[in-house]
Amino acid sequence: MNPFANRSLSLSGPATDTVPVVPDDTIDLPHVAVGLYTEAGGAISIVTVSGETRTVTVADFSILPVGVRRVNASGTTASGIHALVVA
Repeated sequence: MNPFANRSLSLSGPATDTVPVVPDDTIDLPHVAVGLYTEAGGAISIVTVSGETRTVTVADFSILPVGVRRVNASGTTASGIHALVVA
């Protein structure tokens, strides 16, 4: 049984997929992420859905609940980053 089968996509509900992220200074993510999950902590340089560049520091196995359109390579030291998407 698939609990998502008859459900409309919602930003207030769970993500429908996780997509591995390769940080890049010029290329946006294929889908705007509703959050990021990181396996190994460190700094993450992001471009938010509103177009602002921010750098945040996260711990191992963290979820960063912010809309993200790009993860920059410059300034990012965290690894094992996954975009949480609703697609």
